[in-house]
Amino acid sequence: MAKKKEKFYVVWYGNPAGIFGSWKECQLSIKGVSGAQYKSFPTFAEAKIAYNKEYADYKGKSTKKKTLTKEELAKIGEPNLYSIAVDAASSGNPGKMEYRGVDTQTTKQLFHQGPFQQGTNNVGEFLALVHGIAYLKQQKSDRIIYSDSRIAMGWVKKKKCNTKLKKTARNAKVFELVARAEHWLKTNTYTTTVVKWETKAWGEIPADFGRK
Repeated sequence: MAKKKEKFYVVWYGNPAGIFGSWKECQLSIKGVSGAQYKSFPTFAEAKIAYNKEYADYKGKSTKKKTLTKEELAKIGEPNLYSIAVDAASSGNPGKMEYRGVDTQTTKQLFHQGPFQQGTNNVGEFLALVHGIAYLKQQKSDRIIYSDSRIAMGWVKKKKCNTKLKKTARNAKVFELVARAEHWLKTNTYTTTVVKWETKAWGEIPADFGRK
């Protein structure tokens, strides 16, 4: 008989939320919770990454790994090293959050903010991207900027951080930065090209905090 594959279960909204090593534990966490948010992952590392993000990032999406073909890799090509890369990290969702930008080629840190007491990974990705765009404009640089977050890229395009995080005394500073970022987008023009970092082809983005 084939050995049953191990799975890890992320519960974003449950009682309690967390990462569980069995479906039985997951069931106990979501039992009686209206609108419970949960999903299974093949490894603990992937589950940990997911828990530090938001349920919306995974809802309705397969968690099975897809190996890119040689043709797909060739089509994607290599990253443009004449660029900067941004990323964020949060310990919990919400939890302590920070973000930074680095030189893609050298990984030299160009800016860093945080950690803030309470934020989410998506909010951090948004702030990092806006900070990076403003940084390049200030430097009068024609470099491109990489982000591995489609959500953050969409928010920047719409000039609105569409987070569901509720404003509290603990995250007042984060919301102050969000308001400043939105104001900057609405009152400034820029020519910087924002590009999605192809993690499956190139590995983790250079600005990654290495908390996998």
